[in-house]
Amino acid sequence: MIEVKNLSKSFGNVEVLQDINTTFVKGKVNQIIGKSGSGKSVLAKCIVGLYVPTKGQVLYNGESFHDMDKDQKKQLRQEIGMLFQSNALFDSLTVMENVMFPLKMFATMSEREMRERALFCLKRVKIEGQGKKFPAEISGGMQKRVGIARAIAMKPKYLFVDEPNSGLDPQTSIVIDELIQEITEEYETTTIVITHDMNSVMGIADEIYFIHNKRLWWQGTRPELLKSDNQELQEFIFAGSLMRQVRKAMKSG
Repeated sequence: MIEVKNLSKSFGNVEVLQDINTTFVKGKVNQIIGKSGSGKSVLAKCIVGLYVPTKGQVLYNGESFHDMDKDQKKQLRQEIGMLFQSNALFDSLTVMENVMFPLKMFATMSEREMRERALFCLKRVKIEGQGKKFPAEISGGMQKRVGIARAIAMKPKYLFVDEPNSGLDPQTSIVIDELIQEITEEYETTTIVITHDMNSVMGIADEIYFIHNKRLWWQGTRPELLKSDNQELQEFIFAGSLMRQVRKAMKSG
């Protein structure tokens, strides 16, 4: 479980986040939504320790991340898996070597054990036959799968995912969403996803966090989202005619 308490973040005189208070649930897909520039990525970076909050705390199982010493932070970071929007794969390494990278950095395993773990992760995302290829030789969807395989290589307790469906076709996006959902349930991770994809939100989100005007403006589940009368949330979610029709149908039902 991850708790955010009274978190604010400024860059110079520009305040980006103001007094954020919430909890991200273990074993659930927690999705952060909001307009571009709303601060959702800044919030995620504060949570993983890439940014230091101007005020407030981030607690992992009750312990403040920013009060931890160097060794404690290093240990916690080994429990965090990350899937970047750009995939951040190493072009000069094969798919297998990319998945093995965090194991070589942090794990106390033999070369054979690392290869076995990496192969297991590739099988888990159903691309075990691609291990000898380089990232440039596989599709964007497969690169996302490699990113997921690498993110789970260390058996993380916490999984952070940034725009997983960026640049993907709708069918591949569904496959990636389902993988994230399955892995969250299988490993009981605390999964936090930053997304603009409302199909993803309606497909796999367990808890939804709407960032607006520097604050956590609204929080709830998918059914609650569809029935919410929050004006700013409506404007963001139901901008498309199809989503307006869905909302109307849900309210009439």
